[in-house]
Amino acid sequence: MSADSHHEGDLLHVVTSDEISSGRRRLGRTLVWASFAVFAATFLAVAMQDSGRIALPFTTWRPALYAFLVFAVCLCAAQVILYGEKGKRSLFVLPAALFVVAMVVFPLIFAVSIAMSDWNLSSPDGQKFNGVENLRLMWHDPFYWNALRNMVWYTLAILVEYAIAFGLALILAGEIRARKFFRVAFLMPLMLSPVAVSWMIGKSMLETRFGPVARLARTLGWDDPSFFGSAEIARATIMAMDAWTFIPFLMIMLLAGLQAIPKEVQEAARVDGATGWRAFWEVTFPLMLPVSITAILIRIIFKLKLADIIINVTSGGPGGATDSVTSFIFREYRDRSNVGYGTMLALFYLVCIVAAITLFMKLVDRWMNPRY
Repeated sequence: MSADSHHEGDLLHVVTSDEISSGRRRLGRTLVWASFAVFAATFLAVAMQDSGRIALPFTTWRPALYAFLVFAVCLCAAQVILYGEKGKRSLFVLPAALFVVAMVVFPLIFAVSIAMSDWNLSSPDGQKFNGVENLRLMWHDPFYWNALRNMVWYTLAILVEYAIAFGLALILAGEIRARKFFRVAFLMPLMLSPVAVSWMIGKSMLETRFGPVARLARTLGWDDPSFFGSAEIARATIMAMDAWTFIPFLMIMLLAGLQAIPKEVQEAARVDGATGWRAFWEVTFPLMLPVSITAILIRIIFKLKLADIIINVTSGGPGGATDSVTSFIFREYRDRSNVGYGTMLALFYLVCIVAAITLFMKLVDRWMNPRY
């Protein structure tokens, strides 16, 4: 093959700039700004109608959604009109970005507007703007801050779950009898719904009078076995039930990481005299750090949504000792019908989660990649 033909073949993969006329550019910009103006005007009109300032025949926010869809189509079309072949590249990303805006940004804006209003579904007055009053109420709400403190304890319990899951993964990665059976058996709790776990264990097995665990505790000398009577025992019981459900998730991720470690590395460590605890701490554990961090991060995300078991077993009791933020917000909506205040609590919790996850990732990055 000659050099000229090879050069011509390479040009097939090069996107050159199209000659875009001034009239075509004008058409593209007009299309974008006109569709955006229609969307902005529709959004503003529906918002004013929803607040009662003007009277329009709109009963829902659907016209604003339709206007946004028109704007999205016009924006995608304008990319091709303005940039030609290069504009077609953006069509692989732009629709996904617009979808994220529609599904995340707009609901977040609506949530902020609801959080800054006094809106109780049991009140005939409807939604009324009250500024930062809900934020002030949250700041002086001891039950909400108690739920946040509980979440700290629930999250720290992940370290114990991780240690147990790592131990089980090491056992199942070894050459043991009935290894496949134990792998399936240990995964069974993960196959159950947290609601099923809460009724099967919390409401049945741990029932104070007739539960089999309570009867066993009486046999062993515990006169009044109450797993949800005191704050400390109730919180520990909730942690244990949640851990029993999700330890298999950590275990299966760590087991996959252990099986991905090259056997040559482990054999080289044995040749160098690293066996037992030393081989684990100096070879296996450092190689498992990326998998471990990923598993712990995903587990933290699941833990921050803890609500099912608490709602079904204790409803946050005794005295809010087992409340998570999610279960507290759920009761604020369900029992008190306080939509405005509940949304403010949820938004503040979202900010705390984003800040905590960001700090966690920065600390992990600094630990794994120290800069001298």
